[in-house]
Amino acid sequence: MHYSIAIDGPAGAGKSTIAKRIASELGFIYVDTGAMYRAMALYFLRKGIDGHDTQAIEAECPGIKVSLAYDEEGKQQVILNGENVTPYIRTEEVGNMASVTAAIPAVRAALLDLQRGMAETSDILMDGRDIGTHVLPGAFLKIYLTASPQVRARRRYLELTEKGETCDLSQIEHDIIERDRQDMNREIAPLKQAEDALLVDSSDMSIEEVADAVIAEFHNRKQ
Repeated sequence: MHYSIAIDGPAGAGKSTIAKRIASELGFIYVDTGAMYRAMALYFLRKGIDGHDTQAIEAECPGIKVSLAYDEEGKQQVILNGENVTPYIRTEEVGNMASVTAAIPAVRAALLDLQRGMAETSDILMDGRDIGTHVLPGAFLKIYLTASPQVRARRRYLELTEKGETCDLSQIEHDIIERDRQDMNREIAPLKQAEDALLVDSSDMSIEEVADAVIAEFHNRKQ
């Protein structure tokens, strides 16, 4: 039997950081679905396509191939049409484009089969916006991880400034709130808590505390 854990939640809730930690502890394969959508968003940006031009995006989707690989240290790498684009997909511009284009059915369809196929062959921990509600509705454990917009903005601000980037905290918070609105109101697989998901608010929790809580819940359910 293969186990699957789905972690959903809004931008900046710490999903990827926490998911990587949990996957490492449990020996699961970590699948960052957000990175896959970001790779497609990067493709559209490079092509100069407007994120709201659904017709142009649909026309490009058949020519986009996104896959995941792992380097010698076991770190996930995102491959776009044969190019490792991992270093280029974490900008605010790419993130905002991904939030818009992920609402387009053709974009979601391009990645859905790949994501579900991974869960059929391995123990998987997958994070994103609609994993528990749409991608893996039968996941063994579902988590909805959130935090206040203010906390998420501050975390993102610190992450960017540590990289030496110049950014504005109030603009980051504004972008996060706007992305929440887009993600929660899109027609296709909107961001929401699955009925059987465990709600975890990380506003006042450390990464270690959240990871430990999820791991404990997983072991409790296995008994």
